[in-house]
Parts: sequence; C-alpha cells; structure tokens
Amino acid sequence: MTSRTVITGIGVVAPNGVGADAFWKATQSGVSVLDRVTRSGCEHLPLRVAGEVRGFDPGSLVEDKFLVQTDRFTHHALAAADLALEDARLGRADYEDDPFSFGVVTAAGSGGGEFGQRELQHLWEQGPRFVGPYQSIAWFYAASTGQISIRRGLKGPCGVVCSDEAGGLDAFAHADRAIHRGSRAMLVGATEAPLAPYSIVCQLEYEGLSLRDDPERAYRPFTDQACGYVPAEGGAMFVVEDADEARRRGATVRAVVAGHAATFSGTRRPDPAGEGLAHAVRGALREAGCAPEDVDVVFADALGTPEADAAEAAAILRALGDHGRKVPVTAPKSGTGRAYCAAPALDTAAAVLALEHGVVPPTPNVYDVCHDLDVVTGSARPAELRTALVLSRGRMGSNSALVVRKGSPADS
Repeated sequence: MTSRTVITGIGVVAPNGVGADAFWKATQSGVSVLDRVTRSGCEHLPLRVAGEVRGFDPGSLVEDKFLVQTDRFTHHALAAADLALEDARLGRADYEDDPFSFGVVTAAGSGGGEFGQRELQHLWEQGPRFVGPYQSIAWFYAASTGQISIRRGLKGPCGVVCSDEAGGLDAFAHADRAIHRGSRAMLVGATEAPLAPYSIVCQLEYEGLSLRDDPERAYRPFTDQACGYVPAEGGAMFVVEDADEARRRGATVRAVVAGHAATFSGTRRPDPAGEGLAHAVRGALREAGCAPEDVDVVFADALGTPEADAAEAAAILRALGDHGRKVPVTAPKSGTGRAYCAAPALDTAAAVLALEHGVVPPTPNVYDVCHDLDVVTGSARPAELRTALVLSRGRMGSNSALVVRKGSPADS
C-alpha cells in the first residue's frame, strides 16, 4: 500500500448506533449496549448476552425487491453502503460514465443464517415447493457484495473475503490492490448477523464464547475476570478511493489506508507467544513506512480469554518494543460485542473517527487490567493522534493488522 488509497466515506450499522455520528457518540462515551438476547427462538439457548442492532428498520432504507432476496446481514450491508456513499458525496452520476472503475469487496464469516433457517424450516414442514428461489443465494457469503454491486450499478472488481474475523481487515488489502490496478473507487467493509437460532447453535462450540448472563461481566478482555467474548451483529462499509481521484472531485479525505499485512499461525489454540500477530504488525508498519513509535493508538482484537489476551499483549510488545507499554490500547467492542468479520471493520471506523477527533475511546466494562498494556478504561482520553493500528485474529489462526493515518489538508 501507499498513500494512494484514502477513505472518503464511512457507513455504520452497529449495536450502539446507526450512522457514523451516532456510533462515534456512543463509542467515545464508553456506553455498553450489551444485553440479553431477544431474538425469537433463542430463549432456550445457553447464549444469554449479545450485541443486537435494535431499532433498525431495513424497510425504510432498502427497496422491497432487495429485502425479499436477502438476509439480515445483507440488509446491514446495503444500508451501511448507502451511508458510506452519502458520506463520501458519491452518487451514481459520479461513476456512470465508467461503472467498471468502481467495485465492491466485503468480508463475511457467518453468511445468511436467518434466511437459510427460515427456508429450511419451510422445506421440513411444508415441502420443497414452499422453499423460496432466493435460498440458493441469500445465505451465501458473497451475497452482500453481489447485491450492493447490482443495486448500485457497480461493475468493477468484486469479491468476498472468507477468513474469519481477520477478513474484515483483509478486505481493505483487496480494495487497495484494485485501486492500484486502476479502479477509481471501491466499497469495502463487512457486516454480520449471527444471532438467529441456527447461527447461535453453530457458535456454541466456539472456544471463547461467553455464556455468562450478566451483560456487565460477560465480556471483559484484558482483565483477570476475562471469560470470553459475546457475539454481535452489524458492521461498517467504507468508500475508499484513489487519492488523486478523490482530490479531483473535491472529496474530503477522512483517513489514509497506509499499510496492511496478514499471517497464518495454525488452526489450533492461539499462538501463546503472539508471534504470528506480531509478524503481521511488523509487516503492516513496514508497508506504511512507520516506525513502532509512530503508532499513537492500538485498537485491539480483544478475544477476551486469558490465553488469547496474553498472546495479544505479547504480540503488541514484540512488535512495538518498549513503545508497546506506553501506547494507548483500546477495545470498544467490549461494549458492543464481537461481530466476527465486522468487528475489525467497526474498529476501523472507530479508529478513523478517533484520528479525526483526537480522542481515544475507552474499553467498556473493563477496569482492572492485568496485562502490561496501557488499556484505556473508564472515560475517553484526549490525545494527539496521527496513526492508528487495528488488529484482528480469526479462530482458525489468521492474523491481520491495518495501519490508518490521519488525512491531512493536502489530501483533501
């Protein structure tokens, strides 16, 4: 990557707010919205706490013909894409002369579980004639990419990344590569909706899933009471553009996508030394042209188990050296839940907003940090921020690191 790829639009659909402004207000204040799972059919399941997107009416944001074809995770993606395009002030007229220069790449880990469960129930209870024709596509991981591109007339490079949680960052690398190959702009991000009964049952075997029933204690990363994470839905979409193209049309550059790297450290338990994640951090910094001491804030993966948290702390210290003990570390997701591939997308949105506002948001429900890190707790911390590091790990050994830098007046 180089400074050629910039973020000009952010769209968020999150448990703590729809729209970047609402999301940032809640994130900055450290509000925790974790609560009891309310979805129909989940009452008897052992998962008690999650981050639900409430008050979200897809019918007010997305046309009926797209709603009936898609699952809730794609409803989130379509709405977030609209918000990102609006934020970037990028309309169809801006690319209709060359729709092949504008593409879409998303990440997904769970797909359309709610849609799939409903149609399979129809099959079981009523027979194959009662299964809708969209069952074949709505559950699929690539559904959001396809529907966004169709709805918006985007004919450029399109793809989907399926690499568990880390895919939410890996998608930025794919978008950056498309821009370096000549695309003018890309919609990139991730959304998830893993809170349907079938989806929850699939998650029950996940190591690290918290089954606590107290929302204030169910997800407390980096503490001696860490007991795992709680899942969440929602996500974020971004407009990323070629910097020259953004400048030409007078767009506001919100941040520069400066560096990314990914590694794989095995399919078993988290690397206890954190070497795989540390290697990804070093690679992302090298690509961004940053020294460890240039990092002003770290948005942690924060899986929330003692072993995984210790490995992440070790990785930060390995990659950043002594600076790793001084740099502010935060995990806003402890107040919204871990939305799988969408978790690092939401962290990236928070990172860009933190750079803009000069504030490090706190880590909700965390007070007694037991690792040698400067985890921001309690309330937001004002700071002069130029460079943010976002971390993510997947259950099966994938690691990813993304460096975003503050947009300068010269970039706009």
